[in-house]
Amino acid sequence: MRILGIDPGLATTGYGVIDYHKNQFQAVQYGVIRTNSKTSMPQRLSIINANLKEVILRYEPDVMAVEELFFNTNAKTAMLVGQARGVVLLTATMEGIETYEYTPLQVKQGVAGYGRAEKKQIQLMVKTLLNLKELPKPDDAADALAIAMCHAHTGNFCNVFKV
Repeated sequence: MRILGIDPGLATTGYGVIDYHKNQFQAVQYGVIRTNSKTSMPQRLSIINANLKEVILRYEPDVMAVEELFFNTNAKTAMLVGQARGVVLLTATMEGIETYEYTPLQVKQGVAGYGRAEKKQIQLMVKTLLNLKELPKPDDAADALAIAMCHAHTGNFCNVFKV
């Protein structure tokens, strides 16, 4: 199964593509989609859409796993991330990909076995489980790989938006 993990953000959207077969992981590709803060909001959302569509067409994932919005004290930031997340969900739906959502706690639990694991612990587990030579960078890409791995471990126990 090929899984596309997404860590949505307006300035930086992380993506990670993994293959999962017989309880084995293999990293296919990972990176980020960046938008410039000086660009208009509609254009930034369009950039996320176009680049994500390109990733989907290039790597042909079977499913996509997306991190749910974690609402912190900054409502403005949450709204901006929510808009980027909406574009991610819409792009997957338009491309016919089943999309699953996971909370940060579920991702940590699925990758490190502990829902309160620190970011560094998650990055080390991603590196180890994917047999990478170094920690995946930037952090948004590492998070996206973790989200994809979480789906591989817990995919039968989540909410799904079917196309």
